[in-house]
Amino acid sequence: MVVAGEASGDLHGATLCRALRTLAPARRLIGMGGDRMAAAGLERLADVTAAAAIGGTEALGPIPTLLAAWRRAKAALTGPARPAALVLIDFPEFNLRLARVARRAGIPVAYFVAPQIWAWRPWRMRAIRRRVWRVLAAFPFEVALYRQAAVPVEFVGHPVLDALEGAPTREAARRRLGLGDDDLVIGVLPGSRAQEIAGTLPVLRQVAARIAAAHRGARFVLAAAPLVASGASTGRNVGGLLEKLAGSDPPIRIVSGDTYAVMRAADLLLVTSGTATLEAALLGTPMVVCYRFSRLTEAWVRLLTLVPWISLPSIVLGRAVVPELYQRTFTVERVTEAALGLLGSPAARDAQRAAFRELRGLLGEPGVGARAARAVLSLIGDPADASRLVTATASGARGGA
Repeated sequence: MVVAGEASGDLHGATLCRALRTLAPARRLIGMGGDRMAAAGLERLADVTAAAAIGGTEALGPIPTLLAAWRRAKAALTGPARPAALVLIDFPEFNLRLARVARRAGIPVAYFVAPQIWAWRPWRMRAIRRRVWRVLAAFPFEVALYRQAAVPVEFVGHPVLDALEGAPTREAARRRLGLGDDDLVIGVLPGSRAQEIAGTLPVLRQVAARIAAAHRGARFVLAAAPLVASGASTGRNVGGLLEKLAGSDPPIRIVSGDTYAVMRAADLLLVTSGTATLEAALLGTPMVVCYRFSRLTEAWVRLLTLVPWISLPSIVLGRAVVPELYQRTFTVERVTEAALGLLGSPAARDAQRAAFRELRGLLGEPGVGARAARAVLSLIGDPADASRLVTATASGARGGA
């Protein structure tokens, strides 16, 4: 049973599901996920990816959807046809509670892309220690953290490494999107959740106008997340916001289902904080990172956060490597200033790319899905995992079970 609750978790879960189907084709895969996981062989009990929320006041709307999914997932774990193992992917508020149910039922629990306790809410480590059999760490520094807390851990690498294997080159991406080799291309990634898009897109639209005034002929391309493109987003009139872009000045082209092409083709990205910042960094594209949520959520997050950054490249490297503008600093003026500053400074863009190469060296090698799948199968003694799993990192780090 594999459980994910957000768009990024659906992406990571699909990587794992494909590997599990390859290594153990006779086993059924059930659980919770989006269209990617379903396409990778998951028999869905529920899909809450369209209802995913940031937290605080934004999280109140999807509660009925989450409760219905909870009931189905719990029934699967406690019913007569129980799964041999439970794999959790991020989504900690839901998944840590589900881990407690599985633990009581005697079902091994693995956490793939575990909660970022090193960034905020560190006390969740206690729940992980009690309920999770093995953490499959995405970042190498997590190994020491979990070992110190006596949590079994293996470093498998970050699943975006597998997802990016098929990403086009810059030249191929531009051809695919109908962009010229010499065009100045600005990519816009306003997020995958409805409230993210509603909070960021109006500002980014005005920023695009100011960039266009300074750089005549600049091309703007917006990458619509799968849920947005399919019309599955909930909570805000996101479709109306996107429709307004058709007649905007400058024109902002909307591209659906080809986010990596947009990332690779762009000279600069205006991107909402989240997994997209890690993907863009690994593709080597300079960026300005933005975010906005409610004031109540802001107060809540500030109380619980341990690090001063919001983008994954800065968090993982432990220093500010990209401009981060959120809440009061997320204004048209500040974002425009940061974007024009990067466009006007090859040295600043090169500094970002150098940091991105450093980041790439920390995350292991592709094949993350296969390593994670073997680790899961080893928990249940599956014959498909007859040989011991060897997990390696660029530095030779290894976790213990």
